[in-house]
Amino acid sequence: MEFTLSDEQLLLRDSVGKYVADHCSVERHRELARTEMGFDPQRWHAFAELGWLCVPFSEEQGGLGGSATDVMVLTEALGHGVSREPFLHNTVVCGGLLRFGGNETQRDAYLPGLMDGTSQWAFAFAEERSGYSLTALDTVASKEGGQWQLRGRKIAVLNGHCADHLIVSARCGGDIALFIVDAGSPGVSREAFTAVDGSRGACVDLDGVSVSADDQLASTGKALPLLEKAIDYGIVAMGGEALGAMQCLLDTTVEYTSTRKQFGQAIGKFQALQHRMADMYLKVEELRSLLYNAAIQLDDGSEEGPAACAALKVKLAEAGRYVSQEAVQLHGGMGMTDELVVGHHFKRLMLLSKLFGDEDYYLARYARLTAA
Repeated sequence: MEFTLSDEQLLLRDSVGKYVADHCSVERHRELARTEMGFDPQRWHAFAELGWLCVPFSEEQGGLGGSATDVMVLTEALGHGVSREPFLHNTVVCGGLLRFGGNETQRDAYLPGLMDGTSQWAFAFAEERSGYSLTALDTVASKEGGQWQLRGRKIAVLNGHCADHLIVSARCGGDIALFIVDAGSPGVSREAFTAVDGSRGACVDLDGVSVSADDQLASTGKALPLLEKAIDYGIVAMGGEALGAMQCLLDTTVEYTSTRKQFGQAIGKFQALQHRMADMYLKVEELRSLLYNAAIQLDDGSEEGPAACAALKVKLAEAGRYVSQEAVQLHGGMGMTDELVVGHHFKRLMLLSKLFGDEDYYLARYARLTAA
């Protein structure tokens, strides 16, 4: 399959890459990890001013009409640096749920805030007993007097610590539904946490939270297909970010081994280490191929899109683990220090490999989709 980025995509990649190189340093990330937000609101508004938050949305919705490939290009450039702004959770996943599943009133009410950077969102789906299943939910929604009442507890809600709105999955009878919840509503309580990569989130308790019928995002029977579609687009965005991080790890490792000397010569000249870096390169290129395929399948509306995204998620976990571990080992003890970018990418790839499902989960999903 021949794949070439357009001139506009190359320009987007280069402009985002330059911004990341200038503003997303390891030192900045270390400082932000100690703040309440976990990211810089000024940088987030800069993302909006540069038009990046508008990329996934159609022109009819007020966006730039970007494709899954455009989002992939953007997140790859972001992933090369140490950027923890919530583009994935806020713009791609929650934005995807709204643009694919929201009605006209909901899109008009909520998408402008997503695109201009004034509104923060989080997707609350994980529960203590659900594993990676999207349907094994203890959170319930019941209709009382024309209002929905939500009761339950959500864990690992990334970006949930500062979200203005939550998209919550809940069980309605024998099926599931999605609801837009104002995070300041009575009955909503949050307990913030810091994830392994330094990003922030919260566990969210819902104690009789009232939600109007107008804020039901997807009714029973439509919620699961919507979730799977939005998550597939999220996987492509994650794949782009992982590719950028892995490319950075490879480049950094090659550079380090060309300068670190042992026995009177650079360690990069040792054949055994050259073989290991060659294997790292192969893993990066394997991920790149599966990423491009998944993005193209989604843009074409192909029935093979979900399987391509499942294959991408499997490779993201496997290749990300291999490349990050090799980078740490070839850097020696300094590989896991906070002063070096290697450890930060290692931790981010660890989180991305588990988000929405681990390697085994998506391998089983791929088997089911390709057997059908």
